[in-house]
Amino acid sequence: MNDAQNQSPATLRTRISDIIFGYDTPAGRAFDLVLIALILLSVAVMMLETLKGLGEQWALAMSVAEWVFTLIFTLEYGVRVYVSSDRWRYIKSYYGLVDLLSILPSYLGLFFGDLNYLLTIRLLRVLRIFRILKLVRYLKEANVLVRSMMMARRKILVFFSSVLVLTTVFGSLMYVVEGPHNGFTSIPKSIYWAIVSITTVGYGDITPQTPIGQFLAALVMLTGYSIIAIPTGIFTAELVQQVTQQRQQARCGQCDKGNHESDARFCKYCGAALPE
Repeated sequence: MNDAQNQSPATLRTRISDIIFGYDTPAGRAFDLVLIALILLSVAVMMLETLKGLGEQWALAMSVAEWVFTLIFTLEYGVRVYVSSDRWRYIKSYYGLVDLLSILPSYLGLFFGDLNYLLTIRLLRVLRIFRILKLVRYLKEANVLVRSMMMARRKILVFFSSVLVLTTVFGSLMYVVEGPHNGFTSIPKSIYWAIVSITTVGYGDITPQTPIGQFLAALVMLTGYSIIAIPTGIFTAELVQQVTQQRQQARCGQCDKGNHESDARFCKYCGAALPE
């Protein structure tokens, strides 16, 4: 008998689990890299289907390719569930949900029409490359940004509410000044114009014609330039605070001094190794 025949089901399941969920071994890294290549290829095929002419000419081939990818990912998901030490935990986890959602549109499309364009969610699975290339340490920097946004959420909410009230006032005034005959057919549409103007987007689909309306439009534009930096300042202040706190937490066990960079391994004051 060969080695595969001598292995018990439990041992074989453990080896498969190490390959699928592990990334430190050559086999695990190779599996994840091949998986990411298949994900990118499947998304590329889906995008090519939207090109006029090319999608019609190669419709059958692309459809077959899409189903091949779907069957491969379905088999992979089933194997992941089978070899997981805690199956329910994997199913409820972030990657478990993304793995499931990446194959559901193909099967739901059989009953509810074409849903293949939802398969772009497969790109979320490419996030596994962070652990494959050992880039997980960069996620700590992303956590700083997330915490900064969470700390600033109330201030930003107050700012957003103020801008919403301001655009409602400007839109209502413009509706009164310009009226339907100049394109401001309703207050909601006038508020839309105010939002577009105050955010400095300026589509130009609605423009004031009267001198008073143009003067009011100038005030709206100047207001937009005046307030555009406010949320940036709020977020920057919180970000600086989070970075400062993170540096203070990285304290040296030898001299008890902080203010180290997040990725520092040795104390810049005494040279001792910093705690992990």
